[in-house]
Amino acid sequence: MITKKEKGQIIVLSGPSGVGKSTVIAELLGQQPNISFSVSYTTRSPRTGEQDGVNYHFVSRQEFERMIANDELLEYAEYVDNYYGTSLKAIQERLDAGIDVLLDIEVQGAAKVKRRCPDALFIFIIPPSFEELSRRLHARNTDSEDIISGRLEKARVEFREIPNYDYLVINDKVSNAVDEIQAILLSAECRVTNRSRILAQFT
Repeated sequence: MITKKEKGQIIVLSGPSGVGKSTVIAELLGQQPNISFSVSYTTRSPRTGEQDGVNYHFVSRQEFERMIANDELLEYAEYVDNYYGTSLKAIQERLDAGIDVLLDIEVQGAAKVKRRCPDALFIFIIPPSFEELSRRLHARNTDSEDIISGRLEKARVEFREIPNYDYLVINDKVSNAVDEIQAILLSAECRVTNRSRILAQFT
């Protein structure tokens, strides 16, 4: 029997802080066993409760710069004196095994991935309204008003990048957002280019 999945797909998920990406991703991964979440590398110190290899791969600055020099990263960026990046090798191994790889990255990282992997699926998650995004950020009760204002301003900037994405998912309700993402993934899997091995027996 010929398996449907010949090669894994890179799925890039972006969206503003407070849109509920982490909740959507957790739900999606629970329903889709063939999706592997890409754990980023970082030079920052682990926070309380964070585990190496689960939340991030924590490495030294020297090790990270070695990875940059050897072109081992699909994308990387520096924020507040710390590096964050995605390992190219780890992703490639999973793709070759027919496993989809999900990347939760911001718009600058997504643009870098698009240059190197134009066949990836680019999905942007938005709230049902800007007012709802503000409400969700306030409901967290973790940030000051100044920080929330900064996050909302950053969201406006990120929204300008939406035309560079393939799909737009509205997170009004987590289950609806997950359903939309699953429909996108099914559509991508049915592309003729993704089923060339099956097609070969008919031509």
